[in-house]
Amino acid sequence: MDELLAVMRELREKCPWDQQQTPESLTKYAIEEAYEVEAAIRDGNTDEIRDELGDLLLQVVFQAQMFSEQGAFNFDDVVQAITEKLIRRHPHVFQAEQFSPLSSADVAVLWKQIKQQEKQGKAQSRLDEIKHGPALQQADAIQKNAAHIGFDFADIAGAYGKLNEELAELQQAIDNQNSDEIFDEFGDCLFSLINVGRKLGVSSEMALLSTIHKFRTRFAFIEDQAGQKQQKIEALSLAEMDQLWEQAKQQLK
Repeated sequence: MDELLAVMRELREKCPWDQQQTPESLTKYAIEEAYEVEAAIRDGNTDEIRDELGDLLLQVVFQAQMFSEQGAFNFDDVVQAITEKLIRRHPHVFQAEQFSPLSSADVAVLWKQIKQQEKQGKAQSRLDEIKHGPALQQADAIQKNAAHIGFDFADIAGAYGKLNEELAELQQAIDNQNSDEIFDEFGDCLFSLINVGRKLGVSSEMALLSTIHKFRTRFAFIEDQAGQKQQKIEALSLAEMDQLWEQAKQQLK
């Protein structure tokens, strides 16, 4: 870590690109690298996982260096803060003598109680505890939170009915050729579909990531088949690509 921190300091001193970066300009890379970690773990390639974890760590080190230059905090402060938080939120581990054995569900309840204690005295909405992040994850978490106080459909039929209602409103907006309405209704359809997934016990984020991974794999198959025939994929007709797509579905199951 000392060597990595020293490299980061030197980059900030001598590299024009690194010097130009700000905490705001780098946040998109932190998000991208987190997704790269997820993809590497999904693929199961340990060399890629190691490399992507390193790239993600770089984002932490880079941000910490910039805030250190501002006199706000440094990397050691980041490490100390998370260490203290982990100890504080795991009293069943670090003060085990005060607890009887806990199940995973018990630990989750205890974690939430401690988080609430940490927030005492701070004005907040029920939804403040929802982490900012990918829209699918936020929507799912918001719906789960609202459901805890009974603001929810009684069953899957209600959620599915709402989805159909929103789809009809989207169609109406399309018929009206109203771009603002289309934008709003499309968002409502996505929100309702996520709600259906939640009622089915399906993670919308993970389901979509799985579909994206599947699409990438099948599309790469089409590219490979075109290459073997010394053709550019752009030269293939839609019918030819559809045929290769069906082959990919069968061979890559």
